[in-house]
Amino acid sequence: MAKSNPGQYIREVRQEVSKVTWPTRKETMVTTIMVFIMVMLAAIFFFFVDQILSWVVRLIIGLGG
Repeated sequence: MAKSNPGQYIREVRQEVSKVTWPTRKETMVTTIMVFIMVMLAAIFFFFVDQILSWVVRLIIGLGG
């Protein structure tokens, strides 16, 4: 790999960044809301799985039921 000077590196980085298609504000908001919804669904799912597994373990070791 050939070494390049810092100026060349910065020019190449700027050139590559100019090729990026940046999301619009609306796209960013929609995807952010989707992420929050998916996180909440995952949290609810794992909460119930944890409760069920906890109940099964307590049942097996005889601490209640």
